[in-house]
Amino acid sequence: MATTKKTTTVKKTAAKPAAKKPVAKLAAKPAAKSTVKKPAAKPVAKPAAKLAAKKPAAKPAAKTTVKKPAAKLAAKPAAKPAAKPAAKPAAKPAAKPAAKKASTVDSAKFRNLFDAYTQNKLPFAHGYIISSFFDEKSAYSIYEIVSYAGVKEIYFTGSGLTFVTGGKKLYVLIEPDTYNKKFIEPVSRAEGERIPKRMNELEIFISRNQSKIMIAKLPDESYGSFTILRPMGQNFSVVFYEAPDVFKTISDFFINSLNRQRKIPESDAKKAAVQIVKTLEKYMGFKGEF
Repeated sequence: MATTKKTTTVKKTAAKPAAKKPVAKLAAKPAAKSTVKKPAAKPVAKPAAKLAAKKPAAKPAAKTTVKKPAAKLAAKPAAKPAAKPAAKPAAKPAAKPAAKKASTVDSAKFRNLFDAYTQNKLPFAHGYIISSFFDEKSAYSIYEIVSYAGVKEIYFTGSGLTFVTGGKKLYVLIEPDTYNKKFIEPVSRAEGERIPKRMNELEIFISRNQSKIMIAKLPDESYGSFTILRPMGQNFSVVFYEAPDVFKTISDFFINSLNRQRKIPESDAKKAAVQIVKTLEKYMGFKGEF
């Protein structure tokens, strides 16, 4: 009995160390963790996936190809320079020359006679004055063209301006077809309708509307002084300054006045203006003796 007890005791002591659970646990757990270790899987899988599908990597590629700032810069500068320079410079230069061509006479080459007097702008050396006397009830009209030179004095008399110098006066008479005293010589007609000329002293043009344009063949001459009456109503007195193209300016003025104010067809107004200027140049110019 004593021997048996000892053997059992020895066996028990030898068996315990062999089946000791703590040894198995230590051997098994570290082996499993090292082969299927989660931290080892994470660094391999996650960094590879993140780098491949990472959003920042996709954004730079999209931004460079469809970059909004690049589109704005390309669109805006291209539209603005093309629209502004094409519209503004093309419109302004086209409008200005059209307005210049519309005026037939350069207004700087003549002035209202009485305005020029008050502004001390009347020429004393020589000049031309055109005055009109229009009938208020019809197209019956008288024009007086005066040339003068070497003025000593100009003064206002209340009814008009008096020029202390000699002068020459050319008469132009417009007689409408409706005038009922055609048979009376112009020199013998009523006050306001007469000129100091007979029919045989006049160049006569008959216009398309049957109005007669009568131009004196020769001017009348005055000595010492002459007076230009202040115009009333629709009448005018205009002074023309001596210039190289003064006869062209007077011609344009007559074409405009005969056509617009006296209803003479333009083609006939041009013919009359040619005859008027021809007489002025021949008998009332300042090249030779005045």
